[in-house]
Amino acid sequence: MRSGQLAERTGVSSDTLRHYERLGLLRKPSRTTGNYRSYPPESEERVELIQRALSIGFSLPELKTILLARDRGDAPCLRVRGLLDSKIAELNVQITDLLRLRRQLNRLAKNWDERLRATKKSERAHLLVNVEHKFGNIFSRRPIRNHKGR
Repeated sequence: MRSGQLAERTGVSSDTLRHYERLGLLRKPSRTTGNYRSYPPESEERVELIQRALSIGFSLPELKTILLARDRGDAPCLRVRGLLDSKIAELNVQITDLLRLRRQLNRLAKNWDERLRATKKSERAHLLVNVEHKFGNIFSRRPIRNHKGR
């Protein structure tokens, strides 16, 4: 089948298929006399496997090592299971961090509410200017600068 057909059947773009080829996740297809890519039927299953693995957090480099082992006839199941354990551990860390962030933001919201109640409507409360540095890089990777731009 041609790349457009495979793309349509699997819900990915032809560019994605070419990307998978370049990374070695998908075998390079043969070419037709018109130089079109001609994928074998098993390519559909392979792309769907890649998409399922990506949907649960596996990276393309991880998939490359898994699929290369599989293609050699090895059984990478224990490696796959180990990777899942590490993803669960990473997720637990992220959840802990997000819960901490939520507590901090709730405290900040209460503080801002108090400051807003104490500020006249025509005055500025300087809410963002006075955010403590501990909130600094939560939402971006840019360095913190004080309110005077230094």
